[in-house]
Amino acid sequence: MKAPWNFARFLPLAERLLKRGKLPTLIFAVVRKSQGTAGHFSELKSNAKLLQELCLAYWRGEYRHVNPRSLVMIVAGLLYFVSPIDAIPDWIPGIGLLDDIAVLAWVVNSLEKELNAFKAWRDSLRPEKLRVVERLPDSPKALQLEHNSGEQRGL
Repeated sequence: MKAPWNFARFLPLAERLLKRGKLPTLIFAVVRKSQGTAGHFSELKSNAKLLQELCLAYWRGEYRHVNPRSLVMIVAGLLYFVSPIDAIPDWIPGIGLLDDIAVLAWVVNSLEKELNAFKAWRDSLRPEKLRVVERLPDSPKALQLEHNSGEQRGL
């Protein structure tokens, strides 16, 4: 299946974001936008949450079994989701999120095997470990510090 129109321009942005270590900022932007999304967009919220959880586990070094190209696609999809200026601007009432839904659904469908492997890994964790993996600190800065201290400990 062909990528949604306008998605390709987010791929280089995603690569730069990953290279610059800005994934925590994106994760928090996704959380903020997801919380503000109306309840009738539950598929959008669940897709955004799944992709955000994979990025969080990847950032922390807990889950590294994702193809680098797939990670770029996931980050590009999340960037598209948080961008107010995309194919259909988010500020247009009623239809502003339709393109976001389509892009995230396309990313999830395109990376079904990768995401199923992530879900299986997540489901295999003990509840106490899962809580630690899914816990989001108070700020992107705190997540950045958490990551840096893990690198220093050799994790």
